[in-house]
Amino acid sequence: MTTPPQPESRPGTTPKEEPGGRMSFFEHLSELRKRLVYSLIAIGVGAMVGFTVAEKMLDLISLPMVHALRAEHVADKLIYTSPTGVVGLIIHLGFYLGLVIASPFVFYQIWLFVAPGLYKHERRAVVTFVVSSVGLFLAGIAFGYFVLLPPVLEFLIGFQGPFRPLISINEYFDLTLFLLVGLGVVFELPVLIFFLSLIGVATPRFLWKNMRYAILLITIVAAIVTPTPGATTMLIFMAPMILLYLAGIGVSYLVVRSKRRAAMASTEVH
Repeated sequence: MTTPPQPESRPGTTPKEEPGGRMSFFEHLSELRKRLVYSLIAIGVGAMVGFTVAEKMLDLISLPMVHALRAEHVADKLIYTSPTGVVGLIIHLGFYLGLVIASPFVFYQIWLFVAPGLYKHERRAVVTFVVSSVGLFLAGIAFGYFVLLPPVLEFLIGFQGPFRPLISINEYFDLTLFLLVGLGVVFELPVLIFFLSLIGVATPRFLWKNMRYAILLITIVAAIVTPTPGATTMLIFMAPMILLYLAGIGVSYLVVRSKRRAAMASTEVH
């Protein structure tokens, strides 16, 4: 009785390290659509929860502006100029809160979309990915609220000229929520570098060699994001971004080292 031929292993891999199943272009589109639908459903559910607490969050988000107004010895009351101003603000805030509440599930959906193209030992990093992504997202929001927003508002309110500020709640919240969520996304830089390193686009050497260009790009982003011309505010924004870039280099080094060890182990087996 003859033994059936065994399938040949690819050089540099073992069965344990085989990547996920290959998908066609249309299968990728179908998978992307499914992950987007699940994410939107999660954000919708999170928004319903957000609506229930949005009114209580108004005072918390208003606090930096109230402090800035008091520092300039002007009336610390925010106004609205439309009968639906407060209701629209609560709905708007509820959606933002829904995004934050649903962020762990959304990041998990991102991982599920990317995971089929990874090796089995790489797919085990799902918990680390989700926790790191959510942690960095929340860290960006906290940095914006506690560190960046107060000096920006103090500068803007202090630059009054002969006028007195009369701040609309809708305009203030649009600026604040855009800034906070935007910083949450910007703080995902190490996660982006992690994925680029996994697929071989980025390496520690490449990132270190091009660090001066990264700092230039960070400076440009800081000049756009911070609505004040002061160098201090720009430096406040730039400092954590440079640290995140350096952390990304460290993440890239760990990813590349792990891939090299896996390749060496598979070579020794063969």
